[in-house]
Amino acid sequence: MRRKIVAGNWKMNGSADLVADLVPTVRKAVAGLDNGVEVVIVPPALYVPQVRAEADPVVAVGVQNLSGYEAGAYTGEISAAMAVDSGCRYALIGHSERRRLFAESDQIAAEKVMRALESGLSAILCVGETLEERDQGRAEQVVEGQVCAGLSGVGPDQWDRVVVAYEPVWAIGTGKTATTDDAQAMHASIRRWLGEMGAPAQDVPLLYGGSVKADNAAALFAEPDVDGGLIGGASLMADEFLSICRAMPVNAGN
Repeated sequence: MRRKIVAGNWKMNGSADLVADLVPTVRKAVAGLDNGVEVVIVPPALYVPQVRAEADPVVAVGVQNLSGYEAGAYTGEISAAMAVDSGCRYALIGHSERRRLFAESDQIAAEKVMRALESGLSAILCVGETLEERDQGRAEQVVEGQVCAGLSGVGPDQWDRVVVAYEPVWAIGTGKTATTDDAQAMHASIRRWLGEMGAPAQDVPLLYGGSVKADNAAALFAEPDVDGGLIGGASLMADEFLSICRAMPVNAGN
C-alpha cells in the first residue's frame, strides 16, 4: 500500500494565534481518523517549533523550502540539518512559486532534494506546467523534465522518502482545478517516468495540488494514481482541511 498523504502548505500565512487555534483542532480530529491518511502541516519556518509542539505525534511537520548548501555563510537560508533538528519530517522542494518568483531551476531543485534525503527528511518535489505550456501541448514534456531532473540523484535506498506533488501552475490559487481525468492522466505519466528511472514507481506517493477543496477532494483521491493532496489556502481553515483529510477513501493506494 502506498502512503496516503494530505499536506497543508501555509505559504507566507499564519500567526501564533492561528497555530494555537488551528493545530490542536486538527491534531485531535486526525487522531480519530481511520482511513490511514498521513497529515502534514508545512508552516512558515518561524512557526515550525510551535506547530510541532501542538501537532506531535499525530500530525507531521515540514518546511516550505531549504538550502542546497549544507552550512555556512548563507544569510537567510535554512539547512536540511536545521529542519531535522527542529523536528521536521518533510521538506517541500521546487514549488512553482519558488521556481517562478525566485528563479529556482531544476538543478537547484535536484540539489535540495539530495540535501533533504541525505539528512533523513522526506522530499516532496513539486512539479507542474503553466497554462501557456499546456495550451502549447507541452504539459507532459515540461513535467517529465522536472521529475527526471529533480530526482536524478536519488539512490536505490532513498526512494521510500520521495513524494511527488503535481500542481498545474494555472490551478494554484485560481479556483481552477484540473479535471479528475487530467489529474489521473498526469499522475499515471509521472509513475511511468519514475519506473523508467529505475524507481519503485508503484510505491512512490503522488499528490495532486491546485485549488483542492472539500467539495472536489473525494473525486480526486478516488483516482488510482492520486495518493493525496498538497493543499494551499484550504489548509488555513480547520474545518475545510479536515474535510479534505476525511475525503481520503479507506482503500486508497495500491
